This record gives sequence, C-alpha cells and structure tokens, in this order.
Amino acid sequence: MTLEELRDLIASGETDRVEMTRGAQDIEKFRKAICSFSNDMASRGLPGYLLIGVDEKDPDYRLPITTEMLERLVSLRSDGAVMPLPRMNVERVSHPDGRGEMIVVKVHPHDLPPVRYKGQIHIRIGPRKDVASEAEERALIERRAARFPTFDATPCPEGDLNRLDVETFRRSYRPRAIAANVIAENERDIAEQLAALRFYNLDQDCPTNAGMLVFAFDPLDLIPGAKIQFVQFDGPGLADEVLAEKLFTGNLITILAELDVFLRGRFTQKPVKESDLRERAVFDFPPEAVRELLMNAVLHRDYQSTSPIRLYQFSNKIEIQNSGGLYGEASPENFPRVNAYRNPIIAEAMHVLGYVNRFGRGIVRAQRAMSDNGSAELVFEYHQSHFLAVIPKHAMR
Repeated sequence: MTLEELRDLIASGETDRVEMTRGAQDIEKFRKAICSFSNDMASRGLPGYLLIGVDEKDPDYRLPITTEMLERLVSLRSDGAVMPLPRMNVERVSHPDGRGEMIVVKVHPHDLPPVRYKGQIHIRIGPRKDVASEAEERALIERRAARFPTFDATPCPEGDLNRLDVETFRRSYRPRAIAANVIAENERDIAEQLAALRFYNLDQDCPTNAGMLVFAFDPLDLIPGAKIQFVQFDGPGLADEVLAEKLFTGNLITILAELDVFLRGRFTQKPVKESDLRERAVFDFPPEAVRELLMNAVLHRDYQSTSPIRLYQFSNKIEIQNSGGLYGEASPENFPRVNAYRNPIIAEAMHVLGYVNRFGRGIVRAQRAMSDNGSAELVFEYHQSHFLAVIPKHAMR
C-alpha cells in the first residue's frame, strides 16, 4: 500500500471497507472487524482495512507501537476464534503525514463464507457492524456455493440426509459451533442448519464431502480412503512379523474419538539414568508428538485418494504417512513455517471438536514434545503423492 492509498483510506472515514480505532487493546472488536471484512457483505471482492492508531477526532494522535501488539494481532489469524481461518496480514507503517506510525490489518474476502466469530456471522453495512440476518446469511451461503474451491466444500450428490448422524450434529457439534442465542432463535430445518456450517449444499440438495466425512454413518463406500491403518512390526522393516494391527473406520467424529483412547494407553514411560543419583522418565515415542502428527495427517490428507492414513510402528521408529503432498504455498523450503489448508472445512470441524487448539502449530508442538523427551528430531519426507513423518525411538541408555 502506498502512502497516497493510505491517506485516501483515512480521509474516506469509516465505510464497509474501512474501520479505524485509536487503541490496540480491544481484541474482541478486532475479531469482529476481521470477521465482517472476511464476509464482504457488499460483495465488492476487495479487501477491508482495520486501521489501528488513528483517531478521527484527534488527527495529531499517535499510537506507541510495540512488537507485542503486532504479535497479538498476527495471532488472530490462526487462534481459531474466527472460522474459517481469515486471509489477512498485519503491517506496521509510517503515518501518511510522516509523523509516527500506525498498524494496518488487511483482510481479504473469504472464499468460503459465511465466516463466524463466537458462532455468529458479523458483517459490515456501510460504517456499521452487525450480526447477519437469516436472509443475509443465506446470501453468503449462496455466494460460497458457486465456488467449491476445495474437495471438502464440493457437493456429494450420492449422499443424502438419511446417511448423516444428524442427532450427533444437533446435540454435540452444533452447540460448540453456533452461539446459544442463535440456536434458540433458529427455526430452519436440519439441511439449512448443516448448510450454514458448510456440511450441506442447498442448491444440489445433498451433503458436501465434509458433511459425509464428519457425520456419515459410513462414508467409506463414497470416500474409500477415509480410514486409518495401524500396524506394529516386530522389527525395523515391513518384512518383519506383525505384532498387532487395527483399522479405524467411520466418520471423523468416531475415528478421532477412538484414536484418542487408543493413543492414551499405548505409550508408557521408562526410567533413564542421568547420573549416579538421578533418573528421569522418558517415552519410547512421546504420545503428544504421535497425536499431533496424526491430527496433522487427518487434517491435511487428500481425501480423493483411496489410500488410508498409515500409522506404522517399528522397533526403531514410527511412520505416519498420508496421501497428498505439501499443499498450496507450503514447500520443503518453508515448511512448517508456512501452511495452507487442503481441507478448510475439516480443519474447522477438528477445531470445533477440540482436536486442534491453534492452527499452524501441530508440527511445532510435536517437535517440542520430542525435544522435551530427549528424543532425536523428527524427519519429514515430501513427495508429490504423499507426506511422511518419521518419529525416531528414544535412544535409551
């Protein structure tokens, strides 16, 4: 953005694309602004701007900007409060008059509206923010339906409502995803409720692939790769004897719950001598590292592939392999600093269900768990057809 463009934004005052604020502390206000710009209710197809450090009544005001302020604002993109994840960037810029600085948060219209904060759809109508009406929400849903940029957002014509566990949606998922007051006022039928969360396509009257993956009683006949295969080998290679095996099938709600139970009891700690007088307990394989890498595989895999996610435990390592290589802007050179979401609706569902706390942090958390356990570093292999994570066994002394 040039100084002239910034000067024009400030001179325009608050509009459907511009919000100005004096301080940098009101995170609640900023999240609502990010949500409303993401929804682009006016359908301009242009970014919205949150200008921080500007006081319309006091042109001479300047905000002392700190690194902590910038980091806090950057974190709003991936902390999961605004869903789906907004497309935004935060920039520290010089004030157009050359005195002092300000912060510009640039928010792009989202490809998958409606975007929600705390379960509500915030929009901007001229200079005013508001919560979307039912008609406005439907307009956003229809806008999204014309795009289908990802497999999980695409309609699944072979599916229908009878194949979905709508009771689990009503009782378990919906209360976590939608604000209670919105549910209380909701008189829409179940298809419309599912569509509001991108699990159903109203135009084609069928679930989306995400709806089938998350809620179908049995999605495998339509999405045969939606399963996880566990095998434990009595040695370092595939030719060694199989000690145990298990296949996780069903919708993602079922699979993720079963994985949690399975991993919780699988790995135990053992004492390792650090000195003549001191021991510490370590894991062969840190459970947190295994869990985070499995969640990463579920979230990022290519569900159009017929291959399952593979969780193979050998005598010296664990391998987790999922179909689909690095996606979008992610590359071997910038991984894991840069990530893109092949399945944004699945990512949102995993956050709502509590399996993802913050986006873009799974690999980092796994690396930290390995370090805290005194284990060797994780190894990643990047292929066009698949992604492989290798967890080395702790070298017990």
